[in-house]
Amino acid sequence: MQTSFPSTTASPRPVAFSGEHNAANPSEVDTAPAVRLLTDTLQEATRRNASDLHIEPAEHGWRMRLRIDGVLHELPRPPAHLRDAFVTRVKVLARLDIAERRVPQDGRLRIATSPGRLEDYRVNSLPTLFGEKLVLRRLDALPSDLSLDSLGLDPQQRDAVDAAIRAPHGLMLVTGPTGSGKTLSLYCFLNLLNDEARNLCSVEDPAEIQLAGINQVGVREKAGLTFAVALRAFLRQDPDVIMVGEIRDSETADVAVKAAQTGHLVLSTLHTNDAPAAIARLIDIGVEPYNLAAALRMVTAQRLVRRLCVACRAPAPHSAAALRAAGFAEAQLDGWQPYAATGCAACHGIGYRGRVGIHQVMPVSEAMRELIVAGAGVHELARLAQSEQVATLRDAALARVRDGTTSLAEALAATEVA
Repeated sequence: MQTSFPSTTASPRPVAFSGEHNAANPSEVDTAPAVRLLTDTLQEATRRNASDLHIEPAEHGWRMRLRIDGVLHELPRPPAHLRDAFVTRVKVLARLDIAERRVPQDGRLRIATSPGRLEDYRVNSLPTLFGEKLVLRRLDALPSDLSLDSLGLDPQQRDAVDAAIRAPHGLMLVTGPTGSGKTLSLYCFLNLLNDEARNLCSVEDPAEIQLAGINQVGVREKAGLTFAVALRAFLRQDPDVIMVGEIRDSETADVAVKAAQTGHLVLSTLHTNDAPAAIARLIDIGVEPYNLAAALRMVTAQRLVRRLCVACRAPAPHSAAALRAAGFAEAQLDGWQPYAATGCAACHGIGYRGRVGIHQVMPVSEAMRELIVAGAGVHELARLAQSEQVATLRDAALARVRDGTTSLAEALAATEVA
């Protein structure tokens, strides 16, 4: 059932629009109140460091929401009569076809949100029952610090990742769900390796961070430029390091694994719940176990958890039974209590400010290679990883609760097993 979003905000002067996008004149749009509304909204997105702006139509109105630290928060309801003007304004700036409302469109825009400040957004439009839904991805929200230290690895994990990245060849995978920061991790790895002595190539869909010194290719499937096609072309470009934005199919997986076996360092991502599951996933899509065992050097799984606002976090007593059920050992229970979110002006009443990564870093040992060749299942691989002191994602999340970085509720939500 479609939700209606009635206007709750006083309307400025009427807009000279017919209500149909294809009837709007761009010159009229430039003088409309929609201009002010868009500027104000994007300024708020910048002020609150939002990653995305959602513009959502309904039968009787519309709403706008900001994604802040992975969670959507609704803004005050905009005037209902400005909806079409606002959407047209965004489409004009993003160079989308304002007359086309039947199919999705993609574009980019650059806009001044304040004097001397230009911001870049990736724009997608989607036809819905009551008009076009727009999502603006704020590219300037991506962090400028691309060091390993920015990822939130503990010292032991950082040393293991650093050693794997600096290996002359092999396959290194980062796995996790959409929105878990996998691509950012790959950029941090590339940034560490980015020097004049290496030829670095990446293929992405799309390329969200532009790094000087790296040959970046964007996937264009309609033109026949897929991950696998770009990867094969890279092998004729004398590469040292290859980044594949995502392994989605058997063809890409096969080329990536063989490239890792022939003297190249290959970095890529997968969508699995944890590190052992990534091995099973590659075998399921057709990679031969002996080839995978020979090529794979490390798998890291990750999630993002919200940081508690240090200005307002407060102790939240939990029973010993609740802490044990979450995964804390008996020896960890004495002398502390978890913190919880409260909310203040500094965090806009949310209780959290920013996010930090939690990681499962699993080097591929000789014993692990033997299990892969033998066709072992996920549970056997996970048991071996545990015996080799590989911390789980839940272990990493609880460590962040223990040091006061995040709340127990946030840690449990991020590491819940379906």
